[in-house]
Amino acid sequence: MQSIFIGRQPIINSYSELSAYEILYKGSQAVLNRFSSASIINNVLNKFGTTSILGDRRGFIKIDETFLMHDIVFSIPSDFFVFSITEATPMSEKIVERIEQLYERGYMLCIDKLILNADSMYKYKAVFPKLGFVKLDIKKSSPLELANLIQKLQNDGITVVADDIASHSEYIKAKELGCDWFQGYFFAKPKIIENAKQEPAQIAVLKLYNMLIEDVSIDEITEEFERNPEISVQLLQFINSGAFSFRNKISTINHVLALVGRRPLSQWLMLMIYSKSVSKDKHSPLMLMVKYRTQLMENILTVIEKDASKQRISEAYFVGILSLIETIFSRKIEDILVEMNISYDVEIALLNKEGLLGEILELIISIEKFDTEKIHNFEKRYKLERQSIETVALESMKNVNKFEKPDII
Repeated sequence: MQSIFIGRQPIINSYSELSAYEILYKGSQAVLNRFSSASIINNVLNKFGTTSILGDRRGFIKIDETFLMHDIVFSIPSDFFVFSITEATPMSEKIVERIEQLYERGYMLCIDKLILNADSMYKYKAVFPKLGFVKLDIKKSSPLELANLIQKLQNDGITVVADDIASHSEYIKAKELGCDWFQGYFFAKPKIIENAKQEPAQIAVLKLYNMLIEDVSIDEITEEFERNPEISVQLLQFINSGAFSFRNKISTINHVLALVGRRPLSQWLMLMIYSKSVSKDKHSPLMLMVKYRTQLMENILTVIEKDASKQRISEAYFVGILSLIETIFSRKIEDILVEMNISYDVEIALLNKEGLLGEILELIISIEKFDTEKIHNFEKRYKLERQSIETVALESMKNVNKFEKPDII
């Protein structure tokens, strides 16, 4: 029986906020049929769970004419998915009737990779009022009157998703045309986030992190905090906010280190950079991406090195954090690393993708790109059981979804 590897691609709105996911799976680029659609939906519902894959958001799943017309479609809960009907599906009388039936039962429907022009507007005229979304292929759509056609769709209450965005210029074009949501690997990369200017305290945070994981004395760490009062104030506010159940209020850094521990404190420092500098909304794609990468770095390392030391796990976490740090600082990572005293293993992992940590980072990028061949090659190279990386990836997705809950951080 062929294994299924599930991935997800973020779909964001015009404010760079995460709105939904496209569910990807091995074989999704091949010929779509009733059995592949049913298989992926069954796996999401019964094997992995919707919460693990989607959190509180909907997942777009491609379906073809055969699946759409099969009565199995009515057995699927309407709460979790958006059925993305392939553009090749003919709008016959029976298809239109089925779309109306699904609409009346509360299902969310979409036309996938629509080439928007006068012909397609005519083809889907009967079903546009029943659709919640249209995924637009801007590259193939007619540039003439495109903005006006998008406006007509929106007048029908349709959310227009610009699909397959691969560059910043395509993103800007889609926004100028008036698209509502955006999707493509470009949005799995953090550079689309508009960043705040670099704050002087950011390098200090990185230095403090390194001091914590390098077992520098508490006195030296305290002195570094005292040189950065803004960080100290935020830390004490966080500790005293109710995030930790301590009987007495904490008033000194020494007290924090003693009660909280070095590793939790160091991880808070890293997340503070992303949450404070990127967006007031901790649900930003970048914030979730860094959480996902750090989870994967740690979890994959411990799958390969079952007796990995705390120091080694902390290095893996650090690689995950720093792999996205260019976005926050708007500087080359080589320049950032010059100002830090990091270990050789972390440095070669980040700069050259070398060493085990570098290989894991490269694997994570393959997971984000949904390159299943490289994922399976990694499993073979380290003699891991087939689907072991899938299991780790899904567990990390689950943890990221928990991280999104309002009271988690």
